[in-house]
Amino acid sequence: MHKKKVSLVVKIMIGFLLGTVAGLLISRFGGPEAVEKVVPFVAPFGNVLVAMLKMVVYPIILFSLILGAASLPLKRSGRVGASVLAWYFVTSILATVFGVALAYALDPSMASAKSVASGYMGGVEGMAAKSTGGTFGAFFVGLFQNPFAALANGQFLPIIVFSIGFGLCARWLLDSAGLDARTRNSVETLVACCDGAQKVAFKLIDCVIHYFPIGVFALSLVNFAENGVLLFGPYAKITLCVVVGVVTMIVVVYPLAIALFCRENPYKVLLRLREPMLTAFVTRSSAATLPVSFKAADALGVDRTLSSFSLPMGATINMDGVCVHLPVFVILAANMFGHDLGVVEIATLCVSIVFASVGAGGIPGGSVFLLFMVLENMGLPSDQVAMVVALCLGINPVLDMFETCCNVTGDNVCTYIVAKRGGLMRQGGGSAPRSSP
Repeated sequence: MHKKKVSLVVKIMIGFLLGTVAGLLISRFGGPEAVEKVVPFVAPFGNVLVAMLKMVVYPIILFSLILGAASLPLKRSGRVGASVLAWYFVTSILATVFGVALAYALDPSMASAKSVASGYMGGVEGMAAKSTGGTFGAFFVGLFQNPFAALANGQFLPIIVFSIGFGLCARWLLDSAGLDARTRNSVETLVACCDGAQKVAFKLIDCVIHYFPIGVFALSLVNFAENGVLLFGPYAKITLCVVVGVVTMIVVVYPLAIALFCRENPYKVLLRLREPMLTAFVTRSSAATLPVSFKAADALGVDRTLSSFSLPMGATINMDGVCVHLPVFVILAANMFGHDLGVVEIATLCVSIVFASVGAGGIPGGSVFLLFMVLENMGLPSDQVAMVVALCLGINPVLDMFETCCNVTGDNVCTYIVAKRGGLMRQGGGSAPRSSP
């Protein structure tokens, strides 16, 4: 009798649930001693999943962006890029306004804040040094780097800038009327090589995905063994604020956008995004989730000329979860220190959060660094800023799971809406067909 094969999503869910239960049991009944013994043994099995995903994602970004930019006419490339950036900017603004409104409505507070923060103050000093000194000029210059150094260091924006520029120049050459046959053949061969490299990289993702259940189990166990009990401690109200905000974005705001602009059942779309959503939740990294997001976009029928640009860009600059998360700690700080926020301060807060979210970087815990800038913009002295950041450090590993899930969901939803509205959908799923240049 033929046995029914268990789907990968079911295996991942089983791994996540088993890891969560095991982690909470170890944390609750084993105590710190059990956590110290079990976590170092289990953690490498989860870390290797994140490492493998990051191993694949940077070559995919490079080859996919070159291929996508070289495959679209120059005018259309500009329109597609502008549409994606506009969507990300608008959703970030909406998420920030929603996050501020929700924080005011739920009014986060914390008992024994000073005693809780004291245990995390040791890690704040080094973080403060890393979060300062960044100017717009340094940011702008940093976009233009040696692409091989950027690949080695895992810097998304320089890779994106180089890849798009390289691909557009290839398209420019191919569209030139006076191009000689030899040069045309060499450029076409180069683009074809990128096409082949991209397909090989996606095949590598297929191999990595088979390890997902084991990696997800390990990551879940470690996350909840180390941090799960905090949900029932002094952080309960803060956690509630962030979780309610993130869940509302995922199950209400994004579905409304899909229903309004795509005229279809949004929950069917979200159901097909469950793998990247779960991967983001467990790995806490938009960057590590990118390979899975690419596969989900393929399955939805999004043309890779769009997804190869929009998804890496979203993992870098579109941080809706951060925009929901940061206002909670800002309002918490205002409540703790009796700081009244007027209309001007709230408007400044929203603007600073939107622009700060661009720097979250797609890495686990990246939003903690942004608190320094946002709180300093409120006018808080350094000792008060340090205390709030220390409080954030205590719960951030748990909140970061929800935040990253929201970030990645927003990236995929925006990509899908732009594809539907811009005529960049393929018929059916699977690998994207590639026309010759």
